[in-house]
Amino acid sequence: MASPRFSAAPARGFTLIELLVAISIMALMAILGWRGLDGMSRAQVATQARADEVLTLQAGLGQWSADLDALVQIPQTQSLDWDGRALRITRRSSQPHDPGPLVVAWTRRATGGSSGVWLRWQSPPLVTRGDWQQAWARAGAWAQNPGDAERRDEVSILPLDGWQLFYFRSNAWTNPLSSGDNAAGAAGTTGTTGAAALPDGVRLVLDVPAGHALTGRITHDWVRPTVGGGKS
Repeated sequence: MASPRFSAAPARGFTLIELLVAISIMALMAILGWRGLDGMSRAQVATQARADEVLTLQAGLGQWSADLDALVQIPQTQSLDWDGRALRITRRSSQPHDPGPLVVAWTRRATGGSSGVWLRWQSPPLVTRGDWQQAWARAGAWAQNPGDAERRDEVSILPLDGWQLFYFRSNAWTNPLSSGDNAAGAAGTTGTTGAAALPDGVRLVLDVPAGHALTGRITHDWVRPTVGGGKS
């Protein structure tokens, strides 16, 4: 009996159409994968930018409170002054070996339209009352019309559409430029800037423009440490 014969079938490869379909599927998967990675990368960058903005705001508010906490009263000088444009502060130095007090100032400078930027200025350590007088005047000039010398000592904090300040006196928040607050300040500036000239608290109201991590109105209250009780 003759053994059966098996005929080998010819090997069959991919056709050109099948290769094109496979390549198209692989290209589509690569595009989808790239878009996913790109989206994740963009989200990570945006999240980091938002986190940086929040940290910058926190640092700015922390510095604001630190400046007010370090208020120092020196005979024949002013410790705190708000003229509607800038808040000027005479404060202790934060250096280990206190070389002398500082004058710091905060203001909002317009950059066009309703936009602006929140800024802080600081003088070098002061030794004499004449040094203080010059630094106090420079802080006021910096807020009004700064020159290159004054701009070198400023730090930009964050964009602002606007800002307001209120003083806490006699159990109420009032406008520092009102007649009552001006009278209280004037009463304390004879001889020394007495405790009566200083408010029990300062309320800072910031209007942060849209498009930032924190937008809208932000209110930050500071209470003079010697007052206690946590008024807010």
